[in-house]
Amino acid sequence: MLRGITIASFLESTIVPIPLEAVLIPLMQAKREKLWLIALMATVGCIIGALFGYAIGYFLFDAVGQDLISWFGSEQQFERVTQKMEAQGFWFVLTLGIVPVPFQIAMLAAGATKYSIWLFLLATVIARSLRYFGLALIVKVFGNKAERFIRRYKTKAMIGITVVAAGLWLILS
Repeated sequence: MLRGITIASFLESTIVPIPLEAVLIPLMQAKREKLWLIALMATVGCIIGALFGYAIGYFLFDAVGQDLISWFGSEQQFERVTQKMEAQGFWFVLTLGIVPVPFQIAMLAAGATKYSIWLFLLATVIARSLRYFGLALIVKVFGNKAERFIRRYKTKAMIGITVVAAGLWLILS
């Protein structure tokens, strides 16, 4: 089960742009004794996937970048992401790592722009830890009502987290 979570998280962060929460929340509810371990394995899988995506952007972007861009979005979208990556780097990766949007373009852009691997990794670890351990905390606190709670407050929570990340970015930069 734990290996499966790690693999699913790796795939979600690399080639399957569907949020893992649909699987994680019921699993965390069913296996509460392994709640934190499930969150850890999801985080580890995502970080491995993020490093893989970064490496593709860094080493293979010239060869396969255009195909990947068309698969995950448009050329204009990638250009906007690249500009944000160059201007906001850490905060951009942190924000995209928390909100439930496909993370693949940010990984490719970070690698393609040769953004610091260490800052990319730090932002990814923080963002995905907040996301997956936050889910675990919600399941721990709300139990079987966690799924309903998340569905009800997901948009407000994502807006709040994005505002906090943007505020920190303004204060610290």
